[in-house]
Amino acid sequence: MEAIPRTVEEVFSDFKGRRSGLIKALTTDVEKFYQQCDPDKENLCLYGLPNETWEVNLPVEEVPPELPEPALGINFARDGMQEKDWLSLVAVHSDSWLLAVAFYFGARFGFGKNERKRLFQMINELPTIFEVVSGNAKQPKDQSATHNNSGKSKSSGKIQSRQPESQTKPVKVSAPPKEDYESGEEEEEDDEQGATCGACGESYGTDEFWICCDMCEKWFHGKCVKITPAKAEHIKQYKCPSCSGKRARV
Repeated sequence: MEAIPRTVEEVFSDFKGRRSGLIKALTTDVEKFYQQCDPDKENLCLYGLPNETWEVNLPVEEVPPELPEPALGINFARDGMQEKDWLSLVAVHSDSWLLAVAFYFGARFGFGKNERKRLFQMINELPTIFEVVSGNAKQPKDQSATHNNSGKSKSSGKIQSRQPESQTKPVKVSAPPKEDYESGEEEEEDDEQGATCGACGESYGTDEFWICCDMCEKWFHGKCVKITPAKAEHIKQYKCPSCSGKRARV
């Protein structure tokens, strides 16, 4: 069993190990990582391990988990956007997770203001995973941005070739069909008023973000299916949890 980091230096060493593993998954091991993130499988997470390795696995079953958990269900977005955009999305979530784990250790072992500041300064000296993956960082010796970029460009067309041409219509977002035409029929108005979320069953509200499944045409609250407006912009074809073979987490 891994020793639990208790000092600033130990927490930073743990951070660097996990970060190296995540960078490998998203750069040098990207083909293997891509294949393991099958959208037909259950919710998957990308874990960086302290020994500089990575794994794609189901989330832990214990509640609450021993450590903060990475972003859930990264595999469901894989075929819904360009590969470089998907990798960037996973990279951003991985950066957030690394910080959460590091400062979880800090909170658990009572780091004071100065220790937290020192830990952040040490972390902040390193490029983020997103900067490395997007090629916007000056690489440390063992991580090459040029290698990363060539790996991405080599496979950037792969996602599009996997998508049937008939299914490349843009994802429908924002709100259930609500026509403002004064000449609309009464039947359409009744449909608007009766629109409900396919996950929680609550009625449509004009101040809430909604998204429509391109497979079953049902509408959902973004919050019910873990989709934000920003994330929806990158999805070309949205499949709801039911159509993706998993149950919505309400």
